[in-house]
Amino acid sequence: MDLEGKNAIVTGASLGIGAAIAITLAKEGANVAINYRKHDTEAKEIVRQIEAVGRKGLAVQADVASFQDAENMIKKVVAEWGDLHILVCNAGVNRDSVIWKMTEQQWDEVISINLKGYFNYNRAAAIHFKEKNYGKIVNITSINGMRGKFGQSNYSASKGGIIAFTKTLARELGKFNINVNAVAPGMVETDMAKNIPKEFLQKAIDETMIGRLASPEDVSNVVTFLCSEKSRHVTGDIIRVDGGQYI
Repeated sequence: MDLEGKNAIVTGASLGIGAAIAITLAKEGANVAINYRKHDTEAKEIVRQIEAVGRKGLAVQADVASFQDAENMIKKVVAEWGDLHILVCNAGVNRDSVIWKMTEQQWDEVISINLKGYFNYNRAAAIHFKEKNYGKIVNITSINGMRGKFGQSNYSASKGGIIAFTKTLARELGKFNINVNAVAPGMVETDMAKNIPKEFLQKAIDETMIGRLASPEDVSNVVTFLCSEKSRHVTGDIIRVDGGQYI
């Protein structure tokens, strides 16, 4: 999957799945810009790893929930590198609670970052891609946006919204040679997962058909395929990377 000469943005890429996506894209030839909100040290380390494989890296402090920050980041990447070809929206948070205990703040924060954040970046990138008549957009959703999850009404709603949003953009942007797809991971073995009680992790493993959790690279490999010309006839699709957990 040769991405030589392509420039990419990956949101939420200072840690976990996003970091793996950024590094995998770089290994396949892309220059990669990442955003961060507060993980400055971690973001600089990912840029170092991008540059270590011979690609350009850029870390931009930007709040994905900010409409203006998203526009500014797209403009900055285009100004510095001359063009933008790939957008991967990955930034997300969870603020879990059953509905009768969920606060307005818990709801608003998750929807603002997980759903509005995707609108902010997809919109800004789509304007640029439309003018160039080329672009690849991959939005990271979740199997919990497809099936729901106890204690995650806000998170599941945001991830379900991303699925509908992705399909709509595929319809709107296809005639401009822009592919828009989503990847829906199940439970992934990240640093965040280490804080989950062992019994919940084991339940997730038991739900899979192959008896293991995904690694971040399992997700990033599929994302990279969708960013390449090998997937040029794939759009509006939601690809699960969950070891059969959903079924």
